[in-house]
Amino acid sequence: MNLYGRDFLKLLDFSTEEIEYLIDLAGELKAKKQQGILHDELKGKNIALIFEKTSTRTRCSFEVAASDLGMGSTYLNPTDSQIGKKESIADTARVLASMYDGIEYRGFDQEIVETIAKYSKVPVWNGLTNEFHPTQMLADALTIKEHFGRLKGIHLVYLGDARYNTGNSLMVMCAKLGMHFTAVSNKKYFPSEDLVNTCREIAKETGAVIDFSEDVMEGTKGADVISTDIWVSMGEPDEVWEERIKDLEPYRVTMDVMNNAGPDCVFMHCLPSFHDLNTGIGKEIKAKYGLDEMEVTDEVFESDRSIVFQEAENRMHTIKAVMYATLKK
Repeated sequence: MNLYGRDFLKLLDFSTEEIEYLIDLAGELKAKKQQGILHDELKGKNIALIFEKTSTRTRCSFEVAASDLGMGSTYLNPTDSQIGKKESIADTARVLASMYDGIEYRGFDQEIVETIAKYSKVPVWNGLTNEFHPTQMLADALTIKEHFGRLKGIHLVYLGDARYNTGNSLMVMCAKLGMHFTAVSNKKYFPSEDLVNTCREIAKETGAVIDFSEDVMEGTKGADVISTDIWVSMGEPDEVWEERIKDLEPYRVTMDVMNNAGPDCVFMHCLPSFHDLNTGIGKEIKAKYGLDEMEVTDEVFESDRSIVFQEAENRMHTIKAVMYATLKK
């Protein structure tokens, strides 16, 4: 499988076989790291990390993965870069591509990362946009495969707001890998009709199933994996909290939901999670709305059915696989 020089912008750009290759490569690189086997085969290369939205896992994953591969990395936070402010996206892409061997972008519209890729002569990787989160999907897929030993036929249920990057990307991932995807939410939070139709066309080739339900117990029955995400994303105004809480509180992941799915069902979350009052936002929500927990209860999050930290670690291994595959001749 030769992915040298390719951009990694969304899973829709890749075949099932290419995605499976990246998942398997991530597993191989993870095993090498755990065994202490050096794999600094990209020594001498350097990458630029553009973060218009800050992050813990994505930044750490790219920096550690780059270091393991022998590469240098430069982190550009929202105040370090002139992208879109004093310098156009196209010009920024051409400048960085003249100095670096790869560029990561984490920020807002998918159009931005697509524009960077258009004007860059080096690979561009999507660390998250409003529409897609492809590196997270590889981590989720690797985690599910490690736990169940397979991906095809696994039933993944997503509870919450499925209109944006995580919900969209999980649906695409399941379609590409022959999995069963169910979004369970208020119907106004379902993915766009165009993307649903695209995924259902892919599913005809892979054997995937794409479902939707507004009924929590009906939608989660028999699930292998239950996944969720925070109800309000970074960059959205504070006033949306009240509406989201009203609409999505019935779709919180509780132990009753997990038990309804079945004893072997596991819980996943891309993090950060508001499952307790140990965050500033958690305390604010408690003061305003009286909630101790939001998208998932602390009981589920801290249970032995939660594999969120294995999932978080796998961000690094799968990001490493993407960089290795696209930069190694």
